[in-house]
Amino acid sequence: MKGRWIWLVSCLLLLCACNKTPETHPPTPYDLMIPAHFPTTLNQPDDNPLTVEGIALGRHLFYDTRIRGYVGTEPDSMMSCASCHVQAAGFDVGANNPRLHGGRPVGVTGVSTRHTAMPLCNLIFNNEGYFWNGSVYTRNPNTSMRNLEDIVRMAITAADELNAEPKRVCAVLSEDAEVREMFLKAFGTEEVTMDRICKAIAQFLRTLISSNTKFDRYLRGEAQLTDQELRGYVLFTTEEGADCFHCHGSGGTPLFTTNLFYNNALSSTFDDPFDRFSVTGMECDHGAYRAPSLRNIAVTAPYMHDGQFSTLDEVLQFYNQDLQNSPYVSPLMHKINDGGACLTPSQILDLKAFLYTLTDETFLTNPNYSNPNP
Repeated sequence: MKGRWIWLVSCLLLLCACNKTPETHPPTPYDLMIPAHFPTTLNQPDDNPLTVEGIALGRHLFYDTRIRGYVGTEPDSMMSCASCHVQAAGFDVGANNPRLHGGRPVGVTGVSTRHTAMPLCNLIFNNEGYFWNGSVYTRNPNTSMRNLEDIVRMAITAADELNAEPKRVCAVLSEDAEVREMFLKAFGTEEVTMDRICKAIAQFLRTLISSNTKFDRYLRGEAQLTDQELRGYVLFTTEEGADCFHCHGSGGTPLFTTNLFYNNALSSTFDDPFDRFSVTGMECDHGAYRAPSLRNIAVTAPYMHDGQFSTLDEVLQFYNQDLQNSPYVSPLMHKINDGGACLTPSQILDLKAFLYTLTDETFLTNPNYSNPNP
């Protein structure tokens, strides 16, 4: 009789052990290091704080080719967020990307995106709206697309990008015990949902900070610019020179963008239904687009919202003598009546040399941003 009781108690203990809920701990708050002189007003929603575990999960999902909800031999099963946002290209699409056609990335359905990709860099400091036209904006009452979390969801489901079905994505990812464990650590349970997927990837994106270019080190007193680079810097920051600084900032604006929107005289005709005017309805915004950051500009081709320039030399040529006048050109385009900056060939080389000082090799090779499971 005594042996039978011992056997029964042992079985009950074993059953309890099998049914025991996995032990969980609150995710670890992530201490984001804001570089010196960078903005301190962050685009960080209260309902998705940065955590060590959430960022790790987001990084994994950013590179996970199952984010489309397919595995094995299914068409385009190997596509992920990183397919069109390549670290070596500043998390832009990259000029040699096989998914780039006519200056714009092509989704799995063969449909091109509305505009070319934008680099995923220093996004946490942008409070003026995302995309070329700023349509994803926290204070825009006319859309449900408000922040990075919404952009991630759109990228996963849009026909011109991953074209995935949310339930299938969650089901496929849920089959992986390691992934479920990462969700447990990041969110408290193993449940895989689209909301959690979007939050995790958005957390990872907010950590992609570039702050160690040669020019950054120059400002910190850790490097010296060459005479040519210094001449280019003067051209960049003066109205008498190339007059770049109004839209892209200077040493006082380390993002190298205002994150605002301008008609930069790229065209005198406006047939794009997704320009800034499509968001604001303001006449002055016809043909206006975001001034992209010039950080890592040497590796983030193609250029402009439509990707029409494939080299930095073409961009410099445009601003130097190919500006197109129209009633909507930004008043900050001070050289419009001359058709451009009218720099000499040697000045163009000086300006280009300065722009190359904005390449951040640390950012382009940071192992914390790379594929955790190559």
